[in-house]
Amino acid sequence: MKYFKISEFECNCGCGTNNMDMNTVSKLNDAREYSGIPYNLNSACRCPEHNENEGASSTSSHVATKNKKCKAVDIRCDNSPDRLRIVNGLIKAGFTRIGIAKTFVHADTDGAKPDAIWLY
Repeated sequence: MKYFKISEFECNCGCGTNNMDMNTVSKLNDAREYSGIPYNLNSACRCPEHNENEGASSTSSHVATKNKKCKAVDIRCDNSPDRLRIVNGLIKAGFTRIGIAKTFVHADTDGAKPDAIWLY
């Protein structure tokens, strides 16, 4: 990976869960290249317990288990110019599921869910 370390995709609770989908990582690397700015990940893989503690849906694309790959990341972002660069990079890289919040941009490659851009 050009822009990311494997450890950046681990569950934030410290359990070590990291079953990241490599297609998602490849697209994320491409998006980072297109954006031209660093991507700092707030969240990637989550174990089911951490996901529940975050108050997220049990069907979250962040959830990773031994048998289920994580297909989502949240990229830290707190200003409009960077948000635009990140979203443009994600779209150019082929992401079709993007969520926009005040402090982060969510991107996932979960083909079981409909393509969408949403606000938090």
